[in-house]
Amino acid sequence: MFELRINKTIKTVLFIILTFLFISLIYVLISPVDNINESGKSVSVSNPVPISSPVAIANPVAIKANEKAVVSDPKLIKAKESNALRILTWAGAETYLPRSGHPQFVELQYLQRFANERELLVEIIKVNSFSDLIPMLLAGKGDVISANLTITSARKDLVNFSDAFFAVPEFLLMGETNKKLNNATDLNQREVVIQKGKSYESTAKGLKKAYPGLKIRYIDNAIGHELIYDRLANGEYDLTIQDENLIEAALSYRDDLKMSLQASEKHQIAWAISPNNTELLLQLNTFLSGNNLTVKTQKIVKKKKVNQWQHITDSNKVRFVLRNNLSSYYIWKGQLLGFHYELVKHFAKQHKLRYEIIVAPDNTSLLDYLIEDKADIALGFLTPTQQRIEKGITFSRPYHYASELVIAHKSRPEITNLNELANSKFYLRESSSYWQTALGLQKQINSISLVPVDETEETEFIIDNVGDRNYEMTIADSHIVDLELSFRDDIQSLIALGEPKSQSWAVKSGNKKLLENVNDYIGKNYKGLFYNVIYNKYFKNVKRLEKQYEDYTAQIESGILSPYDDIIKTYAKKYDFDWLLLVSQMHQESRFNPNAKSMSGALGLFQLMPRTAKELGIDNVQIPEQGIKAGVRYMDWVRQRMINAGIAEQELIWFTLASYNAGSEHVKDAMRLAKQKGWHADIWFGNVERAMLLLSQPKYAAKARYGYVRGLEPVTYIRQIKLRYETYKNIFANSQYTASK
Repeated sequence: MFELRINKTIKTVLFIILTFLFISLIYVLISPVDNINESGKSVSVSNPVPISSPVAIANPVAIKANEKAVVSDPKLIKAKESNALRILTWAGAETYLPRSGHPQFVELQYLQRFANERELLVEIIKVNSFSDLIPMLLAGKGDVISANLTITSARKDLVNFSDAFFAVPEFLLMGETNKKLNNATDLNQREVVIQKGKSYESTAKGLKKAYPGLKIRYIDNAIGHELIYDRLANGEYDLTIQDENLIEAALSYRDDLKMSLQASEKHQIAWAISPNNTELLLQLNTFLSGNNLTVKTQKIVKKKKVNQWQHITDSNKVRFVLRNNLSSYYIWKGQLLGFHYELVKHFAKQHKLRYEIIVAPDNTSLLDYLIEDKADIALGFLTPTQQRIEKGITFSRPYHYASELVIAHKSRPEITNLNELANSKFYLRESSSYWQTALGLQKQINSISLVPVDETEETEFIIDNVGDRNYEMTIADSHIVDLELSFRDDIQSLIALGEPKSQSWAVKSGNKKLLENVNDYIGKNYKGLFYNVIYNKYFKNVKRLEKQYEDYTAQIESGILSPYDDIIKTYAKKYDFDWLLLVSQMHQESRFNPNAKSMSGALGLFQLMPRTAKELGIDNVQIPEQGIKAGVRYMDWVRQRMINAGIAEQELIWFTLASYNAGSEHVKDAMRLAKQKGWHADIWFGNVERAMLLLSQPKYAAKARYGYVRGLEPVTYIRQIKLRYETYKNIFANSQYTASK
């Protein structure tokens, strides 16, 4: 046996250690309960780890010798139940189609990347009133405010701010036709509209002290940016004050506003964090400074003279120029989509970069922006040509191959050889590779005529004109034709012209390192899992506009329209809808398949986006009753938005269906356009639906807040639902069953 002898010193040390551990245990047991979420569950908002934990922090910031080193868990701040970073943002600044780095979109990109690095989900919480943002943060209903929030002394007394990532001045904004301000003294006869709780309020009060004749008018805090812009444009409001970056974003798509005099010096924009969440503050600042995103580090980066790729990595931003069209980049049901958009996100993520998307106004500008250093990479199914290379463009290795097809109206007789194209007219953009193909074709068949169209016309729009018989023929890539045929049946492919051609990414000549990284990305991903999934999603999807359902025999005999009639009737009664209309809508959305899934990720009988369903408090829309409940509740929600927009009862259902299908944002764009055209902005058929169709044309989409929309889809969606609805009503009118049965 061994006898363990413990001397007095060791006993003392052991006693101290045991005492410390015991006190630590007691402290844990009696510590206050973590923040309580709305469901009453305990939520942890901070989860630091011991300093010995292995942590990888990109680009760590140097720590001064007299400062204490703090190492934080990269998977911090995760709520025990949701594992989410809850972002409070203002609903009045809802995301529109970002054309060139809208500031609030950039903020959310930063936070999304921050969350990705820490394996956190992102939960966006939209707050109707701007003045409620800070109270909700302090009440524990969110973790961080992202709302182009200015750092002010009053706010610093309430919350902590991250390091600033923007520094911008405020300017006065007015309608384009409004009387200009020649100098500041002109403010004595003017009125400025302001929302309480915003930093602009103190600026307005300062201006009033200097110019006592200036009137300050307070407007509802729930009024969003776009409605303020509309009221400035129509003269209902005289002046307002906004940050320069927000004004510049608005002027990128509106020509009915003008920026006037500067109203303030530069002030700093940052995120707001609860004072008791110091761990989140620490990690956000580490993220910002480590990635050169703060105002201070941005200034340092701008002074460097480096090659293009080094500039991209130093600034942590890669700029892509795209076109706003169905194959590249667009917004649908509030979600940004597009084959090239998804490639952009994937490229940026793999290189740990923030991406900025710049929308080119026409196809010529797509490459000009590279030459002018307005963008780093151009994407748009670009075929390398000698003409483009001589212009100063270098092309990557191929990332796609497409056959060029001759497209004509479906009534055109089929052909078996090229000679049967004699005496045909081809409508094409001169800058396109199709024009070069057509010139070669013209050498073989000299009776072919080439008609140049405007450079703003997308291939999809040219095909529209072929379908409408305004143009006789055109040439288009096979994948674009596949996409068009998922919407329409009024065109046909007559013949393929030669072998499939390669298509590439484009960069400015001389940027070797940038090209090398692009080629490396394509080499790793072309025809890989990610590429195949998104390609099939956009170009190999099943038809989205099905032919009219014709066989109503079963319904006539049984009086049963769907397997879910009883559930539909319950929710139709609760939310005051005609159940026959809802059944017609459900048929159009899913063909009564509860497991249906669309290319954009919409699910269930009513094809709701998972995010929308979650906001409605429903977890699984593929359970029939839950899917129907969510669909009808969302219909009720969009109906209320249309009521708020001034739509009368007799037109309300059509505007509600249009909003459900395309998003209320696109519908409001169409309403504004209808008004500009002199049509009725509150009548759907023959008026707003006409404007909706125009929004697929570049010249109209460029001035719409939400940009391009495939207007044919909501227009057809409503007409088919209306036809089916009227058929259902006839079934019940001419049978023994009643609509209420």
